[in-house]
Amino acid sequence: MTAKELEKELLWEAPHIAEKAPEQNEEARVFCEKYKEFLNKGKTERECVREAVAMLSAAGYRKYSKDAVYKAGDKIYWNNRGKALAAATVGTLPLEEGLRMNGAHIDSPRLDLKPNPLFEKKEIAYLKPHYYGGIRKYQWGAVPLSMHGVIVRPGGETVEILIGEEEGDPQFCVTDLLPHLASEQNARKLAEGLKGEELNIIIGSLPFVSDGEETVKESVKLAVMKLLNEKYGITEKDFLRAEIELVPAYKAVDIGIDRSLIGAYGQDDRVCAYTALAAETAVKDPAHTTLTILADKEEIGSVGNTGLNSDFVLHIIEDLAESLGADLRTALRNSICLSSDVNAAYDPTFASVYEERNSSYINKGCVLTKYTGARGKSGSSDASAETMAKVIDIMEAEGVFWQAGELGAVDAGGGGTIAQFVARMEVDVVDLGVPILSMHSPFELASKLDVYNTYRAFCAFYK
Repeated sequence: MTAKELEKELLWEAPHIAEKAPEQNEEARVFCEKYKEFLNKGKTERECVREAVAMLSAAGYRKYSKDAVYKAGDKIYWNNRGKALAAATVGTLPLEEGLRMNGAHIDSPRLDLKPNPLFEKKEIAYLKPHYYGGIRKYQWGAVPLSMHGVIVRPGGETVEILIGEEEGDPQFCVTDLLPHLASEQNARKLAEGLKGEELNIIIGSLPFVSDGEETVKESVKLAVMKLLNEKYGITEKDFLRAEIELVPAYKAVDIGIDRSLIGAYGQDDRVCAYTALAAETAVKDPAHTTLTILADKEEIGSVGNTGLNSDFVLHIIEDLAESLGADLRTALRNSICLSSDVNAAYDPTFASVYEERNSSYINKGCVLTKYTGARGKSGSSDASAETMAKVIDIMEAEGVFWQAGELGAVDAGGGGTIAQFVARMEVDVVDLGVPILSMHSPFELASKLDVYNTYRAFCAFYK
């Protein structure tokens, strides 16, 4: 055997998909058009749930009822407070044979409004935010922002807020210093280029002018509040009843002269949420019951009753077990879950924070991440060899392009996913998702080929 033959037989490297399967360029392009629509319509967790319910309803899914009798092929969903969701297709095998679970998250880093956000300074009205998740604060200055959220008025009426997404809508922004006056700011550490309390969002600059001669102390703030009252019927006190998020107003677009990449806000982790949903709705007569989970609050530790560090998924599986007459513990012990989350794609511009041999790359497929965590694998569930083997075999049987990767060099940092919370239910779990450039920025990049092969991986997993 020649050295070349031996190399082919014994060594392995993930290929560039466009070289190995050029026909997938068009397949990926077509698939990603609807993905971009999903990104544009779902910029908050509430909006993602609404879009997911529409997708599921169109595919024949019905809301779970404890009084219903379910059989193989039935399609069900659970809506957790409008901010998290799960969907299932009942398999032909007994539930005790285990579920094929797939969990992604639909929250993304953003600017949340504080409970008492509106103020005026030097005849400019501002909104005061508290940033949500791991942002690099300096990236959010001089970026066009849109306002999304809900306010619950006295009596329980919910008013939806959406400003800045439609053509002609006003938008908002955080200001930054001009370079001519930024010598002191330039001396700051990069992490403090903009400080948390400097992320003030401009909302108006015109004063309220009355017909009489009386004046008010904060006339610009009053004018802004009057406009909000006219549009939404709210007062300043109602901000205490609100969840309002400021997110980048960008639309999802193609990046590169070859249109090979997608640039958009919130691809971590809505890229996995959409591909998981698309695979769930495409599944026909699966052997194992599927369970697709779209969770909230991952970016801040999966906390709260809509995050995975709660029992809402366990209760959903309990619903299934009760409805199907199955033993819950046996079902959990035989289940396997994909913790569907993104990984950091190797960026040659910042090569020093990556370890090349164990990084994921754009255009080489979905990335299988055995463990996440920080430095000494802290906060990781660390998938077993058996789990890795099972998932790899599933993908290779269906010709899915995949690769393996870590989240940067060992001592460079790290991060976590929902995997550790799934593992707590005694379920085998491993991370699988899309490599992302500029992760957690207001404008993230993903390869269309990687997005498409992540969808194909989920289809194979559910098959």
